[in-house]
Amino acid sequence: MRARAATWRKEGLSLGLVPTMGFLHAGHRSLIDRARAENDRVVVSIFVNPIQFGPGEDLASYPRNLERDREVCRAAGAEAVFLPSVSAMYPPEARARVTMTGLTETLCGASRPGHFQGVLTVVTKLFNIVQPDRAYFGRKDAQQLAVIDRLAQDLDMPVEVVPCPLVREPDGLALSSRNVYLEPEERRAALILSRSLALGRNLLAGGETRAEKIKLEMKALIEEEALVRLDYLEIVDASTMEPVVEIDRPILAALAALVGRARLIDNFSWPDPGD
Repeated sequence: MRARAATWRKEGLSLGLVPTMGFLHAGHRSLIDRARAENDRVVVSIFVNPIQFGPGEDLASYPRNLERDREVCRAAGAEAVFLPSVSAMYPPEARARVTMTGLTETLCGASRPGHFQGVLTVVTKLFNIVQPDRAYFGRKDAQQLAVIDRLAQDLDMPVEVVPCPLVREPDGLALSSRNVYLEPEERRAALILSRSLALGRNLLAGGETRAEKIKLEMKALIEEEALVRLDYLEIVDASTMEPVVEIDRPILAALAALVGRARLIDNFSWPDPGD
């Protein structure tokens, strides 16, 4: 992969990278399409990164379908699919890990200790191997996007981190590879998450600025659905990921919930980023 990317760069071609854990869906396809439109060559990495999973999480059962993933990449026009092995990415003698203070202590960082160290480490390695001009990440993982953007800035990485819109099913459910875990009744129940976010957005549009008031109404709606167990629901400063009391700046309203075997996340930004 490193040699192929170096050849393209010597030819003066721009490179776009779409990092994924595979089991590609329409959200991933939108990232590849964006990369295809903005670069001469597109690399899609597929790697289920073991060090971003915690004890008891779904590393072993995480959905995989490499043949279908290759076909999605081929149809979207990606020039390369990078499929590194765990042993290649993390040889036994490897000791280094990448960490960050701030941005990673709240939301998923609080619920999944060590998760962002795993994300930061694998993304750093992918950036070093491919050396892309641009890398594409969806806003569904809003905290991850903020963390990776800060990583690139703070370590002077010559890569533009490109945020891309969150993609939903027609009924509002945010696309996720983990949606495949949902039984039909759980799939129906999971719609309460996007409905609660719509409620929060409507309250903001109506002039409500008290974060606690908005959270209480959103939580009350989610609690009406017995199959959904809320992990967290927070309204945070979009720049710092720290909770806010009064909404007087750009914010992120983010939640995570367990629906059956699936841990689902969703969010909205205010004001809308407009990308």
